[in-house]
Amino acid sequence: MPYVKIEVIEGVTREQKAALVADVTQSLVDRLGKRPEQVFVVINEVSADDWGVSGRLVSDIARQREVADAASSSQ
Repeated sequence: MPYVKIEVIEGVTREQKAALVADVTQSLVDRLGKRPEQVFVVINEVSADDWGVSGRLVSDIARQREVADAASSSQ
């Protein structure tokens, strides 16, 4: 009984989540021979304020990109 946990930053649509669940389930069916009813997939959405990469919060990185993009488009 495979259990797959996927963590993503907030903002994933319901349709994207449904596609992820379908794709992961099919992959386990194809690769491990599991029956779909044996596969459990859980998607957790995490705030960008609660996720870090390269020593920085993702929310800070996103804000910095927004500022840089705004500066580029105003030139």
